[in-house]
Amino acid sequence: MVLTFGEVMLRLSTPERLRFGQCLPGAMSTGFGGGEANVAVSLAHLGTQAAFMSALPSGTISDCLLAELRGHSVDTSRIRLCKEGRFGIYFLETGSNQRPSVVIYDRDGSSISLARAASYDFAGALDGVTWVHTTGITPSLSKAAYEATCMLVQAAGSRGLPVSVDLNFRKKLWRWDAAREPKALAQACMTEILKHTTLVIANEEDAADVLGIHATGTSVEDGQIAAGAYVEVAREITRRFPTVQRVAITLRESYSADHNNWGALLYERATDKAFFAPLDAAGAYRPYAIHNIVDRVGGGDSFGAGLIHALRSSRFSAPADAIRFAVAASALKHTIAGDFNLVSETDVESLMKGSGSGRVQR
Repeated sequence: MVLTFGEVMLRLSTPERLRFGQCLPGAMSTGFGGGEANVAVSLAHLGTQAAFMSALPSGTISDCLLAELRGHSVDTSRIRLCKEGRFGIYFLETGSNQRPSVVIYDRDGSSISLARAASYDFAGALDGVTWVHTTGITPSLSKAAYEATCMLVQAAGSRGLPVSVDLNFRKKLWRWDAAREPKALAQACMTEILKHTTLVIANEEDAADVLGIHATGTSVEDGQIAAGAYVEVAREITRRFPTVQRVAITLRESYSADHNNWGALLYERATDKAFFAPLDAAGAYRPYAIHNIVDRVGGGDSFGAGLIHALRSSRFSAPADAIRFAVAASALKHTIAGDFNLVSETDVESLMKGSGSGRVQR
C-alpha cells in the first residue's frame, strides 16, 4: 500500500473559463483537490492500493471529502479529525489562450497547518505500508506541518521504505518564517526532507527554485526547454542527497493556456542513465503536443502517481517503461476536469501504444 500525506482543500473554480468577476456573486464549480490526495486517488484508479493521511476539521465538509475519497477506493482510516482549524479552500480561474490560469489560496489556519507532529501516530500509520509519498506543499504551510512531514519521512526511512517527494514549489506559500524569503525557507526545509528520500519528482522550475540547481539553455517563461540539460540537474540532485536513487523531472513547454508540450525524464543513480518519454519512431525525445487543454491542475500529481504505480508493478517497472507510463498518464489528465486523474491502467497503456487519436470506442 502507498501512503500519501498532505492537505486537501475545497476547490472552487470558475465555469466555462469565466473570470472571477464574471461569476461572483454566482455559481462556481466545486470539488476537492490537493497534491497528495490527488496522487492517492490516481493510484487507486490505476489499481494500486492507496491510503491518504491528513488532519481535517470535524464537520460536514470533511464528511463529504471522506465519502468522496472512499468512493475512489482510497483508505481514509489514517485521517485525523480535529477540533482545531478549518478546511482550506482554493479558488481557480481557468485561463484561455494567452490568459493564464490564476489560483488564490484561502488556507491559513487549516487543521493540518495547526496539528503538531507529535499528534500523529506515524508509527501506526506505516503498518502495512510499502511506499510513502509527500510533497513540498505540506511543509510550506507552517512550521508544524514541516515538522510533521520530517517526522513521517524519517520514520519511513528508518523502516527502509521507499519515500517519494514531489518538490512542488509554490511561490505564494512558504511564508511562515518572516526572517527568511520563501525560496530560502523552502531550500532549508526541503534539504532536510530530501535526506530521507529515495525518489525526487520535480517540474522544470522546481530544482532551480528549491535547490538552486539550474538547467542551461532553458527559459520557462518563453516556453523553451532544453530537455537534455535536465540530466545534469538530476545527476546533481543525486550528488547532493545520497539516499536519492532516482530523479524524475517533467518537461512542460507552455505556449498558451490551451497548448502545452509535455514529456519527462527519469534518471537512475545506479546506472547513471536518463530515460526520456515520449519517443518518436526513431527513438528521439518528442513530447506530446497537448491542445485544447481541459484542466492542467493536478498534471504533476498524476505524473507522480503514474510513476509510483509503474515502478511498483511487474509490467512497467523497467525505467524506460516507467517513465513512458507516467508521461502518458499525466497527458491524459489534461483532458479531465477537476484535480483527480480518473484513468485506468488500460487507458494509459492504450495511449502508450499509440492510441491517441480520440476516436470513439464502440
